[in-house]
Amino acid sequence: MAMATDSCAALTTQGSVWTFCPSLGADVLFCVLFALTTVAHIAQMIWYKKWYSSVIVISAALQTTSYIIRGINIQQPSQSTLYIIWFVLMMIAPIWLNAYVYMVLGRMIYNFTTEATLLHIKAWTFGMIFVVLDIIAFFVQVIGAIVAASSSIMGGNLGSVGLDIYMGGCGFQQLCILGFLTYTILFHKRLRSISEVEAKRRATILIFVEYIIIVLITTRVVFRLVQYSQGFKSDISNHEAYEYALDSLPMFAGLVLLNIYHPGRLMPGREADIPSHKTRRMAARNGSPMGGRLAESKYTLVENPQADE
Repeated sequence: MAMATDSCAALTTQGSVWTFCPSLGADVLFCVLFALTTVAHIAQMIWYKKWYSSVIVISAALQTTSYIIRGINIQQPSQSTLYIIWFVLMMIAPIWLNAYVYMVLGRMIYNFTTEATLLHIKAWTFGMIFVVLDIIAFFVQVIGAIVAASSSIMGGNLGSVGLDIYMGGCGFQQLCILGFLTYTILFHKRLRSISEVEAKRRATILIFVEYIIIVLITTRVVFRLVQYSQGFKSDISNHEAYEYALDSLPMFAGLVLLNIYHPGRLMPGREADIPSHKTRRMAARNGSPMGGRLAESKYTLVENPQADE
């Protein structure tokens, strides 16, 4: 994909921000692919009425936008601002996918346990903790990516500092992922105690979806750590095939996997939503703290997402 030719505008244009000849065709392909999964996630969010899925919509939309801007930048190679924008968007988009899998497991703990807890942590608290940690990783990576890209394009000696900050954010993100994986495995073990067959089947599907996405995100994080351990303009960075294969493709696969096995389809209906803070507080005042859905005498799974209207 990264072929250097004398006729490549990215290399021949004065003031070009590119150090290799990027493929416009590959950019358009991934732009279309991410746009399709974005539209699908928007439609599924509305159909299943799972508004927390706006997080995965943001991830897919950021990926799409980054490739739109990258495509423009390929045709206008001297525009350093465009380069910085698409670079930062590409770096932070996967973090939203990460946050979404955290939120999904929190809802699984509520839907598929009797106590709505895992290691004494309530389902609603579990999701909040990991999302906050993900937000921290998000801001660290944003700062690092902006500093690194700006320094590389506009000059200065802060490029390595920016990369160190960004890689620190990636390392923190991966540490959180490993902690999350531990919780996921523990929850998987608890599934053995579920006697309701359909609930167990759906929970098992979602658990394996979570496992696969964890592997995909980890692949991407490790790739970025290896890439930027060699500096901003490394041999890896100058061959965009690595970026497509080890960053864009894993993220696209994760988004599509969640289209196929959408949490809104496997945990449908309003009753599958985590109770609001007000509802939980009122239940506690009445002496009946909120438990999980399996605590109900009859566990029902709504097949028609419109049935709860």
